[in-house]
Amino acid sequence: MQQTHETISSGNWPDRLIRIFGDVRPGEGRMVLMMFLNVYFLLMAYYILKTVREPLILATGGAELKSYAAAFQAIVLVAYVPFYGWLAGRLPRQKLLVYVVLGFAVCIVLFAGALSMKVPYIGFAFYVFLGIFSVSMIAQFWSYANELYNRDTGERLFPLIAVGSTAGGPVGAAVAGWLYGSGVSSVTMMHIAASLLLVHLALYALIMHSSSTRTAIEQESKPLTNSSGFALVFKSRYLILIAGLLVLLNVVNTTGEYILSRVVLDYAVELAAGKADFDTEAFIGKFYGQFFFWVNVATIVIQALLVSRLVKFFGIAGVLFALPIIALGTYALPLLGASVMVFIATKLAENSTDYSVMNTAKQMLWLQTTPDEKYKAKQAIDTFFVRAGDVIAAALVFVGTQFIGLDLLGFSAVNVAMILIWMVVAHRLLQQYKLQSQASNDH
Repeated sequence: MQQTHETISSGNWPDRLIRIFGDVRPGEGRMVLMMFLNVYFLLMAYYILKTVREPLILATGGAELKSYAAAFQAIVLVAYVPFYGWLAGRLPRQKLLVYVVLGFAVCIVLFAGALSMKVPYIGFAFYVFLGIFSVSMIAQFWSYANELYNRDTGERLFPLIAVGSTAGGPVGAAVAGWLYGSGVSSVTMMHIAASLLLVHLALYALIMHSSSTRTAIEQESKPLTNSSGFALVFKSRYLILIAGLLVLLNVVNTTGEYILSRVVLDYAVELAAGKADFDTEAFIGKFYGQFFFWVNVATIVIQALLVSRLVKFFGIAGVLFALPIIALGTYALPLLGASVMVFIATKLAENSTDYSVMNTAKQMLWLQTTPDEKYKAKQAIDTFFVRAGDVIAAALVFVGTQFIGLDLLGFSAVNVAMILIWMVVAHRLLQQYKLQSQASNDH
């Protein structure tokens, strides 16, 4: 559905502000700004809750329970995806957004009440809930964005809207750290996050009021069909390729995080061997603090200044292949004898490219799908299939360490092989994207 806008002069301040970062045409700035703020507050709320999650599950169940909760998320998502599809098949799109956001906000308030009453295993339950909340709410936002913009407009503006999610995460984490340092309780922080979701919902209302034409209102007032999200994925070659791409991406990324952890730990042990008073825990904490800081800085810079230009000059191919190319270098260089510091630098580049360029590419792929696919199939892929990639990576690490005896170079070689498959899938996906684009233009 092509977005319509009021006729606004090219000199209005949202247009002028956002044009610094990308190709914004007259009248588009206000809507882009509202979409930016919408996903910004959503990610800010999520990172506050994510910060609350860690001490909550570690204090009430330990690291072992945390690993079980991560695996249990995938099981719960098998039930959640059909439930979301059932809801989407019975509610108009605008009501679906309202009910889902309010439902999650109420759940957060209920968790806060359960925490204050010291309900057993609340940390485990909240960990599982938050995993579903994050993937489902972000997927829903981008489903709506994909319906709001057509392919040509979305390819220009999605990189700019995505800056909101890139900025909201670190700001939310910083706010959460400041609140904890000021003595604010986890219960209060949950209430703050729920309030931010209401701001997120209010921005949805403003966007709907600003963008809906009579035709759009008629279309959005109709519920989706009764098709299952999983069924939609498996009957579409294009969607199967998207699912496969995200599974491979997560396998490579999660395995890469394991390699990085081992590299840092081995380096800390090596340093500790020469110093009797060496604090290994402090060294690892300092390393990851600095690493995450620079990843966030690089992510924001890339998203704000480079992604829209990458799309402008190279199209969707530019954002689809940027991450696998960088990831290939990240894991191939150690096999060629590169140093630990080179690996860390390239891993930083990989992570920041994933959170910026690849995050934008993943959303752009849905620009020319049907409304059912945008909401139902996207929920299935962005939740279940993404988590499935994490589970496969965990199994790979377990088998590699317990049965095969892979060292770090061995895991790097496995990742190189996975990336080559990933690039083949990306190439075929790009072909399908162009075919669907051509078919859309013919109609």
